[in-house]
Amino acid sequence: MADPLYELLAPYIDTFSSSRPTSASDDAVTNKYLERLHTLSLSSLTLQEPQSLAQSSHSTLLSIQSLSSRSNAAIIASSDHFANLKDVLPLLAEEASRLRLEIPKLDERAATFSTTYSRSTENEVLDRRKRALLMERNADRLSDILDLPNLLSSAISSSAAQGVPSTASYSAALDLFSHIKRLHLLYADSPLITSIYAQTESAMHDLTSHLIAALKSQSIKLASGMRTVGWLRRVAPELDTGANGTGSHEGLLGYLFLLCRLSTLVTTLSALEPLKHLADAETDTRLRKPPKPTTSKASNGSAWHGGQQSERYLKRYIEIFREQSFAIISMYKSIFHLSADAQAAEDFKLPFKSAGLKSLPILTSQASQKEKAGDMPSALSTFPPYLADLLFDTLREYLPNVLDKTSKESLFTQVLYCAGSLGRLGGDFSLMLPMLSSGLTEESDESEDDDESWVEVMKKHRELAGRLEALASGVGSSKGADRGGSVRIKS
Repeated sequence: MADPLYELLAPYIDTFSSSRPTSASDDAVTNKYLERLHTLSLSSLTLQEPQSLAQSSHSTLLSIQSLSSRSNAAIIASSDHFANLKDVLPLLAEEASRLRLEIPKLDERAATFSTTYSRSTENEVLDRRKRALLMERNADRLSDILDLPNLLSSAISSSAAQGVPSTASYSAALDLFSHIKRLHLLYADSPLITSIYAQTESAMHDLTSHLIAALKSQSIKLASGMRTVGWLRRVAPELDTGANGTGSHEGLLGYLFLLCRLSTLVTTLSALEPLKHLADAETDTRLRKPPKPTTSKASNGSAWHGGQQSERYLKRYIEIFREQSFAIISMYKSIFHLSADAQAAEDFKLPFKSAGLKSLPILTSQASQKEKAGDMPSALSTFPPYLADLLFDTLREYLPNVLDKTSKESLFTQVLYCAGSLGRLGGDFSLMLPMLSSGLTEESDESEDDDESWVEVMKKHRELAGRLEALASGVGSSKGADRGGSVRIKS
């Protein structure tokens, strides 16, 4: 029904012939409207439909006007672009043709890049880039590693500034050095780690110097000495082995300890220089005096009668020597856990003699053969004889100045006490004292008196030693007295 109706109304439709549809079925809007007209009555067609069409036309006109006002600029721009389109399209076609020609070259370059920078092949640029990325990721760790030498130096210098070894500072420094040494073992080929290790070795040399200086301290105690030796074992483990590269009880560290303490002893004795100068003056005066005549007692006034300053010097010297030498050997045995008797017997294959007081070991042919083989003797077995020689040299030089019998006996007794003190640690040198006495009497005109005084002093000392031994073993005082009496009878 729509097509016949459309044919009737076609002459009255005000449209261009080119845009007019040939049939209602060609235009969906027209077909829909004609279908609606079939449903309307005649009155509706004559009265309501013209008003409806007028309203629709007016609303469509308003919509077109609103759209034109909103899209005016876009429409003008589109019109301009459309005008330029005839010039742009040839350029586009030309660029597209050029792109088509360059695509094979691009593909070839992409293949070359993929082959060159593939992860499966080695490439210097990629390796350098990987190292840069790895360094960037580990920047914080590298910064911490670079700070290790400064931290180590700060820990060492802070303890050195305090003047005494600091347990916390030195322990932290040793822990840092252990960490750096472990890094050096793991990454021995790294120049950075090698450089840091070299810097830390220089700092550890300073630490070793501080620790050795601490061993020379005047006020060092057993606890601090044990800590210092323990630190030295960690800082310089090569000192904890023998000179021939084999391990020993104390290693070279024992020799170092004794040398440091010996230096402290010499420094302490050097504080007696004022008294020594006075004793030297007495020695010069004695040597300038004429020998005392033995035939005339009246001429005794011109002979030498001094010796007071030498006596004062020797008393202070022996006292300091006894205290320091006992402290050195006892500290050594406590630190290195050595028994002097067992160590000497092991080194020399000769037990100590028992003569009331212990005597020093004597070097046998077996010990000589052992030294020839390259093994060094124990440091403790050679140190007490050196101390005894140091004391005897001083006594030989200044004891001839003392002519007063009571003063000389007092000095002899003091020397015997010093020998007994070292004898408690296995370093008694009392049996060497007669050699000292004989050396002195050769230079003295009163040889018989000196021999008699020396014998009396030895008797008194042995008598006192016997009493003390009896008291220590629980024997009553009566037995001690009888024992003392028997000693007097034998003498």
